[in-house]
Amino acid sequence: MKALLVVDYTKDFVDGKLPVGEPAILLESAICQITEQYVQQGDFVVMAVDLHEEGDTLHPESKLFPPHNIRGTEGRELYGNLADVYKRHQDRIYWMDKTRYSAFCGTDLEQKLRERGINEVAIVGVCTDICVLHTAVDAYNKGYGITIYEDGVASFNPEGHTWALGHFRATLGANVTSSR
Repeated sequence: MKALLVVDYTKDFVDGKLPVGEPAILLESAICQITEQYVQQGDFVVMAVDLHEEGDTLHPESKLFPPHNIRGTEGRELYGNLADVYKRHQDRIYWMDKTRYSAFCGTDLEQKLRERGINEVAIVGVCTDICVLHTAVDAYNKGYGITIYEDGVASFNPEGHTWALGHFRATLGANVTSSR
């Protein structure tokens, strides 16, 4: 059995407080199509969504990035049509708040995967070289097979995006593929 991890595809990361911008906007169709496919196949689908608290100056990211994905704000909502996909299938999609780059850090993700006998994860979302990367590294270290949909990831750092795609292949042994 496989799982799809949709990482941080929210309004703040696409065109809001910490925007990837056009590269992330262009992912919308592929991310929605991939998510629908995994739901229809009966695979485990996870919305791993960054969560921050208003005024939290102790979080390590507060020194690196402007406030984003603040609890209760519009910026934390899923972007575009992915919000509709989630609404249609929310009984079959697991929403998971995360407070660090990796979807595994401080969450019950590994437990949810293990109890379902999942040994392979596919990852889409943003940012390729931050949250997607850290999630993939943790998946690798925990023994999961990894697929990265190249047309389902983006970053505000083009060089970081390209580097991460190479790192997924060469260092993590990930299958980097396209949804097409």
